[in-house]
Amino acid sequence: MFRKVLVANRGEIALRVLNACKELGIRTVAVYSEADRNSLHVRFADEAICIGPPRLSDSYLNVPAVISAAEIADVDAIHPGYGLMSENANFAEVCRASNIKFIGPPPEVTRLMGEKEKARQAMKKAKVPILPGSDGIVPSVEEAQAWAKKVGFPVILKAKAGGGGRGMRIVRSTDELPNLFHAANAEAANAFGNGDLYMEKFIDDPRHIEFQMLADEHGNVASLFERECSIQRRHQKLIEEAPSLQVTPKLREELGRTLCRCLAEIGYQNAGTVEFLMDANHELHFIEMNTRIQVEHPITEAITGVDLVKAQLRIASGDRLEEILPGKLEIRGHAIECRINAEDPRRFIPSAGQISAFNVPGGNGVRVDTAQYAEGMIPPYYDSLIAKLIVHGCDRAEAIAKMERALSQFVVQGVETSISLHQEIFQDAGFRAGKFDTGFMERFLTSRAASGE
Repeated sequence: MFRKVLVANRGEIALRVLNACKELGIRTVAVYSEADRNSLHVRFADEAICIGPPRLSDSYLNVPAVISAAEIADVDAIHPGYGLMSENANFAEVCRASNIKFIGPPPEVTRLMGEKEKARQAMKKAKVPILPGSDGIVPSVEEAQAWAKKVGFPVILKAKAGGGGRGMRIVRSTDELPNLFHAANAEAANAFGNGDLYMEKFIDDPRHIEFQMLADEHGNVASLFERECSIQRRHQKLIEEAPSLQVTPKLREELGRTLCRCLAEIGYQNAGTVEFLMDANHELHFIEMNTRIQVEHPITEAITGVDLVKAQLRIASGDRLEEILPGKLEIRGHAIECRINAEDPRRFIPSAGQISAFNVPGGNGVRVDTAQYAEGMIPPYYDSLIAKLIVHGCDRAEAIAKMERALSQFVVQGVETSISLHQEIFQDAGFRAGKFDTGFMERFLTSRAASGE
């Protein structure tokens, strides 16, 4: 096992990784920007090193600064958390060149999965179902028109190097395509430094379902079942559940087996999530793979009993899956996660400032992952996520009841939060019945606006 690990992240995920390290007897090093000087991940790490001013590019995304901190602290490994540099293949290569273990997949695999069209082809080769689309990038409006006519409207343009909804446009007719093509191209180039686009058939109002995978460094791969992530706004997830109500035991087993074979073939290692869209016929279609731990990983931990961050650390230190996982993985009950964001729940505008009061709920089956505290500051420079509220019940009905109770006891004062929005969603009859898709939030917000609430 590693002697010392640097956590190249901030907020709740940095604290989550620190906790896993401490439980494994690993010393920890936190890095922080000047804006995060009083953050809990800085307080609870064994060592802490300031790596720059508040702006991300000058601190958490500054590769030389992070590597210098790792070398000064003489660490064995770096855990990147999620976001920031977690899917940066160049950063993983620098870690390798510096003889520092990167806790994640090899850079070659990260790069393969990061180029969405190459990832599609790798999945297609392994017989993972994918959406009909272009064979590669579409370099011009004319070629995009040809592909759109071939697969049929509506289609979606996606950035080859993209994610998070950027460089993405839905096209419903031939007339719309030229303007939307140029808009997606410009946005992708600005966001990722690469404007290349590819095209897929677009599914209206699908379910968004993802499979949690673990792979050791000895060729062994395991599926830890699926999560439902359909409650989202502008491609940003708000509520996640595990397992999905729409995935049958047969589909879960068959697709899990196929994904294990596929990831073994491409040489995948560590934690990763394979994301799918489910159409009206309950068929799944691959869309992308995230080569890191996910924000919503706690709900998988709840239903499997597997600590995924500890598993990441153990895999990176050379342990085999058979040493990490229980003899047989089984789904135990139902888990739900709400992402509590510091933002106006009506206008969705980020809310920075000082927290004047902070009380998190507790009790059986309730977990809160956060790095916030009373009198702590929420800086305006970073993601608005301030806490993850996770509940686990014997079934979905009990999980919903626990979540409603927990939301009512979650107190944050001094800044706006999304807590009241979550409470409204949990009162919605369609949500409670499990009748929702990725269009749920648009319909929900339209209905709320029409009612004047």
